[in-house]
Amino acid sequence: MIQENRSFDNLFATFPGADGTTHGLMKTPSGDVIVQLQAVPLVELCDFSHGYVGFRQDYDRGIMDGFGLEGGGRKCPGHAGTRPYQYVDPTQITPYWSIAQQYVLADHFFQTQGSGSFTAHQDLISGGSTIDRNKTQTLVDFPTHKPWGCDARSGTDTSLLVATGSVLKREYGRGPFPCLDYETLRDLLDAKGISWKYYSPPEPQGTGSRWNAFDAIKVVREGPEWQTNIALETSIFSDISGGTLPTVSWIVPDNPNSDHPGHNHDTGPSWVASVVNAIGESAYWKSTAVVVVWDDWGGFYDHEPPPFFDRWGGLGFRVPMLVISAYSRQSSPTHGGYISHTQYEFGSIVKFIEDVWHLGRLGTTDVRAASIIDCFDFAQPPRKFNLIPARYSRSYFQHQRPSFAPIDTE
Repeated sequence: MIQENRSFDNLFATFPGADGTTHGLMKTPSGDVIVQLQAVPLVELCDFSHGYVGFRQDYDRGIMDGFGLEGGGRKCPGHAGTRPYQYVDPTQITPYWSIAQQYVLADHFFQTQGSGSFTAHQDLISGGSTIDRNKTQTLVDFPTHKPWGCDARSGTDTSLLVATGSVLKREYGRGPFPCLDYETLRDLLDAKGISWKYYSPPEPQGTGSRWNAFDAIKVVREGPEWQTNIALETSIFSDISGGTLPTVSWIVPDNPNSDHPGHNHDTGPSWVASVVNAIGESAYWKSTAVVVVWDDWGGFYDHEPPPFFDRWGGLGFRVPMLVISAYSRQSSPTHGGYISHTQYEFGSIVKFIEDVWHLGRLGTTDVRAASIIDCFDFAQPPRKFNLIPARYSRSYFQHQRPSFAPIDTE
């Protein structure tokens, strides 16, 4: 399940035992100052910038003090100042904390790249977005026009990070049309005859037929799988209840349910809980793992600098990861919650899928990444599922009218 635009500290700054903080450094004209993170509601009307340039500005050579220099978006013009220095009041995100208290919370899970949603969603199906044989040119940020994929109008270009030795140069609008031919997990799954689906909302006005990473993958968008393997996000419920859930699924929510800042919606945690509860109360519970991630940091403060840089613009900043399963590791036989301090990245999820179904390797960041396999204990008896409390019910989402709005524009 792929949510939107939240750093680890933004959602779990005060979670007991996790690597969070309630203060941070902020650059000012007179030098760095310590800023207290403010407890705030989940709804945030500022949409902070979160592209590659902003990432390097926030990072500031590892000092992590540039977040106040972000732009605040259309509703918050000018520099963001102290606004990104915040964490969500835990009572606003009870389903996320309930999941973390029972299952696995990863507190050192990093984006593949310091960039926004377009490349992040590519990384979650492929582990990377390099486009040349020598792997020195990688996509960054987002295409010059919407939709972000094969449905884009003629003349649409992508942007690149080009590696020359140890130097990375950003080339805006110098990349190919966003209809790509690199391998993804789809190729490995198809080769083994393993079923998969990408569930995403209808979005005919902004990003193609649906907000969907595979809209940018030529063989899917222009082949029969666009009809058979692409589904509306709410159809996940009927697939669960009808016993037709595919082996591997990606689930992208509609805009209001995505946790994306800039909108007056608080339904994201309940959306996640509704899917987890549907799995937990079904026959799939003992054979299914649900992994919840946020695709980028959204411009929100995080205190932990990325542990290294590669020639593909990463690692990016930390985002949360939750792992829910009957076999999720426990901190003790009597306490369900477990905090994984292992260093993960998006390629860690790709690697886990590859290893579980013996798919081989794509040869991207899946080679170096640590698998999320250590989030599980398959020697333990399957755990009983406890319903995740949520403000909005499954029925609410099944009857919710589509927003027809892109989940992100950066």
